[in-house]
Amino acid sequence: MKKILIIEDEKVLLEILEKKLTAQGYEVVVAKDGEEGLNKMKESKPDLILLDIIMPKMDGFEVLTEMNKNGALSEIPVIIISNSGQPVEIDRALKLGVKDYLIKTEFNPEEVIAKVIKIFGEAPAMPEKKDLSGSESKEKSMGKKRNNSGNKILIVEDDKFLRDLIIKKLKNEGYETVFAVGGEEGLKKIEEERPSLVLLDLILPGIDGFEVLKQVKSNSSDEIKNIPVIILSNLGQQDDVKKGINLGAVDFLIKAHFTPSEIIDKIKQVLKEKK
Repeated sequence: MKKILIIEDEKVLLEILEKKLTAQGYEVVVAKDGEEGLNKMKESKPDLILLDIIMPKMDGFEVLTEMNKNGALSEIPVIIISNSGQPVEIDRALKLGVKDYLIKTEFNPEEVIAKVIKIFGEAPAMPEKKDLSGSESKEKSMGKKRNNSGNKILIVEDDKFLRDLIIKKLKNEGYETVFAVGGEEGLKKIEEERPSLVLLDLILPGIDGFEVLKQVKSNSSDEIKNIPVIILSNLGQQDDVKKGINLGAVDFLIKAHFTPSEIIDKIKQVLKEKK
């Protein structure tokens, strides 16, 4: 079994990568900063490293420099995770010996698997979605947008990385999106925007998601009361799930168990059932 070390300080992204790669059959080791990453690679001797560039203690470039000083470590293939995708950053990393790169703003779990498979030579890499340019692909994409254009999704989530990732994927599917960072703001946006569906975190600044859900489902307006709410939370105890469903959520998704693409699929399913 191939072993992959992920060095990434963004908790949501780390969990998504770990889940996806483990499901693919790889052994996964994780580290949350460059210093820990160097220690883990010496201990675990991974076959591949996914390396974030911007991290605490030691950044990705410092890690690469240290790896190049060590004969054994310098042989391990590295895929960097770039925040910006700026050419100067990518060029610098390539000069330090990395094999490939991912860009956080364009993150797609399937692309990660494709790049890993390509490096290991296990099978042909899957085509990247961003490279599809045929007229048939464009027509399908436009069709999706037409089909979903009447639906507005409100994301109540204070984790910026996850929120931006889900918003981007929803927009790519043709949905209109609005977001709120805290509970009170979420309630205000529900009143103002009357969304087709709410994706609701539980741990929020101000009032929590349970209170938001309670107020939505007890609202005097049937239009607001009947808005489907999907909970998306780090909480996963049975009591939390039961409480969320009893308060009126249509589903309860635990963040660590679902990729952004799977969350979008769940939104599609709920909206389809709503019709």
